[in-house]
Amino acid sequence: MFSYEEYRKIIEIVKESGKGANFKEAKKMDQFIIMRHDVEFSVDRAFELSQVEKSMGFTSTYFFQWTNNSYNILSKRNKDIITKMHKDGHAIGLHFATNGLTDIREIQRRIEHEIFAWNMMLEFNVDTFSVHRPSKEVLSADIRVPDIINAYQDDFFTFADNVTEDTPVKVKYISDAQHHWNYGTPDKETLLGYDKVQILTHPYSWTEYGYDNLHNFQTLIQERTDELINTIDGECKHFAGIKKEIQREYAVYRK
Repeated sequence: MFSYEEYRKIIEIVKESGKGANFKEAKKMDQFIIMRHDVEFSVDRAFELSQVEKSMGFTSTYFFQWTNNSYNILSKRNKDIITKMHKDGHAIGLHFATNGLTDIREIQRRIEHEIFAWNMMLEFNVDTFSVHRPSKEVLSADIRVPDIINAYQDDFFTFADNVTEDTPVKVKYISDAQHHWNYGTPDKETLLGYDKVQILTHPYSWTEYGYDNLHNFQTLIQERTDELINTIDGECKHFAGIKKEIQREYAVYRK
């Protein structure tokens, strides 16, 4: 489950439908399928998924956070990766974490500030955002920011209390949250059975091998540990003598 092979099959359905679109394009369409990715823990896994898409002549939308403890979008390496994804044709947006905020006006103000910061600090502008783990209050508020698209605005998302797979909706929403499909699966019957569909994936869940939940987190932690080890090795000369010992100690799981 959640292997690149499975992902390719989903993309094939979207391409065959002729309804694939990013958010800006979808706003002008009566029928669409939006493929969206919220990047939580790994810029590398987001890049790998984008390369799977590129190999199929497909582009989608990736949302990155400013305030994530797991990655820094301003590091040179990550800036270069995100900029390449943008140059490859993928739409890039802000993944906004409320970090405990509940006042809708303050959330809107912070979103504007983070988008302004992005447009000042990176090499291209963004005009779309998604909210990280949005509450029902945030979803129902249908937050609007001038000249900016909200992935959860009612053009692309139908809010309903106690939503189930069978709840009547204007836009069908499918998510891979918690490493399983929610509100349906992105199979041919589902994707072609609705005029408007938004699919949310989290790239940290997707790999070449399609690990189960345990092995997926084990490999993710190993990848991030390797990244930290290599970062320290590049900065600290006194680390070289113990690098191999550290690598052995923190080897969690390898295919």
